[in-house]
Amino acid sequence: MTHPLGTARYAHGDRGTAVAEIRSRLTRLGLVDTDTRDPNVFEDSLDRAVRAFQQQRGLSVDGVVGPTTYRVLDEARWRLGDRLLTYAPGNVVAGDDVVALQQRLLDLGFKVGRVDGRFGHRTELAVREFQRNVAIPADGTCGPATLASLTRLAPMVRGGRPNALRTEERLRTAGPQLTGKVVVVDPCVARTTDPAMADQAEHVISDLARRVVGRLVATGVQAFLTKRHGAEEPSEIDRAEFANRTNAHLCISLQVDASENAGAAGCSTYFFGLDSHGTWSSAGERFAGLVQREIIARTDLVDLRSHAKNWDLLRRTRMPAVRIDVGYLTNPGDAARLTDPDFRDVVGEAVVVAVQRMYLSPETDARTGVLRLDQLRAVLP
Repeated sequence: MTHPLGTARYAHGDRGTAVAEIRSRLTRLGLVDTDTRDPNVFEDSLDRAVRAFQQQRGLSVDGVVGPTTYRVLDEARWRLGDRLLTYAPGNVVAGDDVVALQQRLLDLGFKVGRVDGRFGHRTELAVREFQRNVAIPADGTCGPATLASLTRLAPMVRGGRPNALRTEERLRTAGPQLTGKVVVVDPCVARTTDPAMADQAEHVISDLARRVVGRLVATGVQAFLTKRHGAEEPSEIDRAEFANRTNAHLCISLQVDASENAGAAGCSTYFFGLDSHGTWSSAGERFAGLVQREIIARTDLVDLRSHAKNWDLLRRTRMPAVRIDVGYLTNPGDAARLTDPDFRDVVGEAVVVAVQRMYLSPETDARTGVLRLDQLRAVLP
């Protein structure tokens, strides 16, 4: 479902029927009291509820209901059995009911790909395989008969980490050599109302992306940029679709941050995850951790750690994807580092070393932050 007014954004102080609809959905989720003088007003309690929802769902916590927050809010209303679930290319069904379906199929041993709440082609194939196993028509649609079979088999379901185990096997069989692998590098400029800062951010990130790509190409990787310097910023969905079209092995999104608080500083990495459902990309988490540790070991940036997020770029990419927030241009210390080409060179080296380490076995891996890429590759079989 689309946002009530397309690309509209609602925040504290706004009023109208769209605000009442947002309140109604959050009320059904138990996040806001129904007792309010005027349901059409975006007041303090609704602001707190929106922020709580964003926190639960791995979104940016800003209290603003824009298209992304509204879309996830709409997805949250569905429970498995509320509607037929089927694969529709170009108009993929998404919701909490799809998450529940994917998790049940995964627990039963069927390959659904990533548990991301999107009824894509791999989920359809898993539904068809399940239907064949329980002797019902294999039409790929989760309707009453399929749901009844899933419910009947629920007591047989056992936990575990099947996707994580499959990921480990894929990485092992991919081998340690980077030659022939495909990596998408995404130079992303965060939105800001300050034109000078936006120009500075684009210069820093475009240069860092070129350094990462140059090093990757030198190792035999086929590397793609999602955009060129000065080009119009594509949407997160456009970036994800571009990465999927390349059949990349990894996607790396680079960004510098900004904050009204000049004291905010440091580096953080993000991978796909739905804390509200206890599901995440194990490969994405591993890669984000490697990148974070390499950057922190090689620089004096504050360690803001790795976090699961439900952003479109991380959710919609079929390969492990991470976003790296390299620092804050609004912080004098971080800004001085980021505008230094030598510092960007160090960060670029750290990112590419993390890519190599992603494919190394524990026996051949080296300690974080101690080797250059050429030294690390010298120990490869």
